[in-house]
Amino acid sequence: MEKFILKSNENRSFTFREGAALIRSNETGNLRIDVDYSAAFGGGERYHTVNLKGHRINIEVEEKFCEQFDKSYCPIPFFLTDNGFGLYADTGHPINFAFEDDFILVDLPLGTEITLFSGTTAEIISDFMSLFGQPVSPPEYTFLPWISANHWDTQEKVEQQIELLKRYDFPAGVVVLEAWSDEATFYIFNGAKYTAKSEGYLTYEDFSFPEDGPWSNPKAMIEKLHEAGLKVMLWQIPVYKKQEASETISSQNEIDRQKSVKNGFCVHQENGAPYTIPTGNWFAGSMIPDFTNEVTKKDWFAKRQYLLDIGIDGFKTDGGEFIYRDDLLFSNGMTGSEMKNRYPQSYTAAYTEFLSENHILFSRAGFSGQHMTPILWAGDQKSTFSELRSQLRAGLSAAMSGIVFWGYDIGGFAGPIPNSDLYLRATQMATFCPVMQWHSEPDGGQFNAIMASEDLENERSPWNIAKRSGDEKLLERTHFYHKLREKLLSDIVSEAQKSVENNRPLMVPLAYDYMNDKITHNITDEFIFASDFLVAPIITENTYSRDVYLPEGRWENYWTKEKFDGKQWVHFEHEWHIPVYQKIAE
Repeated sequence: MEKFILKSNENRSFTFREGAALIRSNETGNLRIDVDYSAAFGGGERYHTVNLKGHRINIEVEEKFCEQFDKSYCPIPFFLTDNGFGLYADTGHPINFAFEDDFILVDLPLGTEITLFSGTTAEIISDFMSLFGQPVSPPEYTFLPWISANHWDTQEKVEQQIELLKRYDFPAGVVVLEAWSDEATFYIFNGAKYTAKSEGYLTYEDFSFPEDGPWSNPKAMIEKLHEAGLKVMLWQIPVYKKQEASETISSQNEIDRQKSVKNGFCVHQENGAPYTIPTGNWFAGSMIPDFTNEVTKKDWFAKRQYLLDIGIDGFKTDGGEFIYRDDLLFSNGMTGSEMKNRYPQSYTAAYTEFLSENHILFSRAGFSGQHMTPILWAGDQKSTFSELRSQLRAGLSAAMSGIVFWGYDIGGFAGPIPNSDLYLRATQMATFCPVMQWHSEPDGGQFNAIMASEDLENERSPWNIAKRSGDEKLLERTHFYHKLREKLLSDIVSEAQKSVENNRPLMVPLAYDYMNDKITHNITDEFIFASDFLVAPIITENTYSRDVYLPEGRWENYWTKEKFDGKQWVHFEHEWHIPVYQKIAE
């Protein structure tokens, strides 16, 4: 490993595991790296490619509702090549990498600290992760299936899930509640009665909950969910919300907004005025908290402490892609340009600091060091096979960027409800991903003006998809894979701990372990899960067979126990299973 500060018009050479790179900067600091390579990986979570060679990628946090293609919620200015060279640029400024045939261009500001790496793929990724610290393994329940639907906006609907899980005998470990809050403060249950506080902080005892309200007794509900073996997560968004005239105005939200301005809790402009999210973006007009300010964090989490006190187990930290101007100012002295990419990580790091090790965090946006905060999900995708393929590419590229634990919404989050074929294939793939979760947007669509959904209940639960599709076999088949996940739980937990100890993502592309085999460089529809499962999901419609590449070693078909030598393609065919092979220990 070698570090240097980028200066203009400077040449240097770097010898790595299988060669040498000539690194040259011009007068503005842009780098040209002359290196003989066949493939490159990293760059954060990427939806359009895993092998970066031949691509130009932007390292810029961007919010994109569905069909992200070359945009990323979690870009990371890090890459490695197949022959043992790696680079990390320690900058929060938006930059880009261009991976040409025999050189790589990196657009960087002068003064950037650059770290060069040499070694195997595993060594480079581990060394990169070590710059920030070792990840923490989530609690065991994290690796059971998760259930979620924006449709669940009342206590009655949430408690009904306990009965449905029992009725259909589906295992689950986590329930995520999105539509739980007042949609103003995002820390008060919808329908709660209370007197707003300008001094001090609300506790659970300050609230009363009408019997006919959406949440009649949140604490009792949480206890009931815990008794059923379900941990509870609540949705969060980092805003001091600007409410519209059409909304019921929250007096507590108005107090919080005024307090944030008076005390400098929010991100601000050069003239001292608070920054607001520009028109045309999600939560336009809202201010955002400055998590680089210790006092902001103290105030923000004091408001949410009562949620932990009544038993909430974690948070789903959505959003954070809210820095749209370069001239903003933060408490740590950085500008909007410098914090454009760093802001989501400051947001999730603050929540991680607030939570203990027995709690969990599930985040959409991130940046360098994302493995520390610790679970990423792929964000919003439509219910199509094309989006399922994008989700898989996102997971594999995230792994090659050091993200250890990752998941996605089974069958997609948005648009028309998935058909039974897509839903089964997405469920099967998720069985062998770090997080297995089904989730859905609000009935009628998250953003009707962009993409209307269905007026009917669009919950992506197995039983609702079976009912809506009329596929009598779907419930039985998805039940099989949920039970398989439960059966594999102890092995997954053990491998997750090893992943943390060894800085190894729990799910990786074949190239991670078999980089010397060039066939693996462009295989983006297979992966290794928990060290020895080779999974080849079926990600095209009405498909019941496919070819699978088995790399070096001996492999066993998980279903038939038939054994194969590696370094060959094999054909798999089944009415509804996906190809899964286990490596035979030598």
